[in-house]
Amino acid sequence: MPSQEIHTVMQASATAFEAFRKLSANHRATFLDAIAEGLENAGDALLELASSETNLPIPRLRGEMGRTCFQLRMFAKEIRNGHWVEAIIDHAMPDKNPPAPDIRRMRIPLGPIVVFGASNFPFAYSTAGGDTASALAAGCSVVIKQHPAHPQTSNRVFEIIQQAIKKTNMPAFVVQHVEDKGFATGQGLVQHPASAAVGFTGSYAGGMALVNYAHERKHPIPVFAEMGSTNPVLLFPGALTDDASGIAEKYAGSITLGMGQFCTNPGLLLAIDSPALVDFEQALARNIEKIAMAAMLHPGIEKAYITKTREALAQKGVTLITQADKNVVDENPVACIARISANDFLENPMVHEEIFGPWSLMVVCKDAGEMLACRQAVAGQLTTTIMANNNDLATFGPLIDSAVYNAGRVVFNSVPTGVEVCNAMVHGGPHPACTDSRFTAVGPLAIQRWTRPVCWQNAPAELLPPELQEENPLGIRRLVDGVLIS
Repeated sequence: MPSQEIHTVMQASATAFEAFRKLSANHRATFLDAIAEGLENAGDALLELASSETNLPIPRLRGEMGRTCFQLRMFAKEIRNGHWVEAIIDHAMPDKNPPAPDIRRMRIPLGPIVVFGASNFPFAYSTAGGDTASALAAGCSVVIKQHPAHPQTSNRVFEIIQQAIKKTNMPAFVVQHVEDKGFATGQGLVQHPASAAVGFTGSYAGGMALVNYAHERKHPIPVFAEMGSTNPVLLFPGALTDDASGIAEKYAGSITLGMGQFCTNPGLLLAIDSPALVDFEQALARNIEKIAMAAMLHPGIEKAYITKTREALAQKGVTLITQADKNVVDENPVACIARISANDFLENPMVHEEIFGPWSLMVVCKDAGEMLACRQAVAGQLTTTIMANNNDLATFGPLIDSAVYNAGRVVFNSVPTGVEVCNAMVHGGPHPACTDSRFTAVGPLAIQRWTRPVCWQNAPAELLPPELQEENPLGIRRLVDGVLIS
């Protein structure tokens, strides 16, 4: 995409932002609701289009569409209630020594946001996905760079957004859609002076490239990139003794869900050697072997998966436990479960890396000390899962506690796949899972990524935004002189 076209797009986004940020919260919420309604009205035809481009089954896409529309309406509700601005008022105290001024604070939108669509969620993390919805809720304009894995789906969703823009009388260029596949276009969008922040879901290499582009600017901007995770699972001996077969069945399903193409796929299983672990390993193998495989999202992901699994299996100490029956679906890649000793794992950082697909590596440890060392050897994660009974919780407390400082979400006695969209959810984590562990990409708090706090000191009443005016015309929740007033 020529630099002049990028400039035109970003200038239009900057102009739209100036108008959009001044609209009432209710007006912006109506826009989000209209997008959700348009997506629902598109019906099965849109789902079938997405399925034809991504190989994802219709039932999975129907669920994802439901989540996408739920997110849009959730953000509409969030901006109507006004809590997201975090309004704070500290009244002047003239009798204090020295006198304290009147200070009022709230969050404001950053400006035009560049959103890169993801390949594995053509709806929920793409054109009308969580990054776009949360940025619009914050009052930001959005420029979307479509993912080349599903261009027709992205174009159709953008058409629906355009219809919602007209229906609700939004600024014409509040959302724009860029179809160019080139890396130079992505760089140009990130480095344009009008861009205020970036949202990305994808590979570590892609995310860090965007971070570097942003840092090369005269005025750097934040990049909120989710870059994948091995999502370690700590399998404790008591839990395996209680139900090795049940846990194995559950994890066979989680590892192969969507052909493993989830950022929360459990790609690393850490356990202490025991008879119960042998039972678990055998049960996991039996379950994996009978799961039918399917085509992956696109040839690039499939090629990378096959290459990386071969490389991993060639590493010192890595042995194949089992793989799905290749004869079930002859031409598709297969799920693989491998094992490695803790010592070999600790000596080889390559086997710590994510393999995007139906792969999981079991690390067999001698004791809790080795298990902790292996857990600490892997960098930041989206999730860490604890499979433990009450005795395990009492016995391995320090190891379990350490998981909190390695992940954004700690899961107990379940599977990490499946991210609930709710107020308490944290979908993020320390680097390299994400570029900023202080934020979440899922749930209402995702809106904070596209805002910054500003305070007004001794401002004339007529210049204060409605959220900070003394009479509270919007009726929002505020912290006033240290007291939360709803």
